[in-house]
Amino acid sequence: MSRLIDIDELAEYLKLKKQTIYNWLNQGKISGIKVGGVWRFDRRDIDSWLRSKKRTNTSGEQV
Repeated sequence: MSRLIDIDELAEYLKLKKQTIYNWLNQGKISGIKVGGVWRFDRRDIDSWLRSKKRTNTSGEQV
């Protein structure tokens, strides 16, 4: 079962301001669903998105 978190929890999890999350939603960088007028995010989708953003340096090490 997926774990839905709200924008406050997501901001805390990513150590970002809520406004950054709203900006990313508007820019299509992250996805969420609105339930009763409140944004919710699937924690698995966020973790997958974070993994996709990992970069490696020229020697193949993660940075």
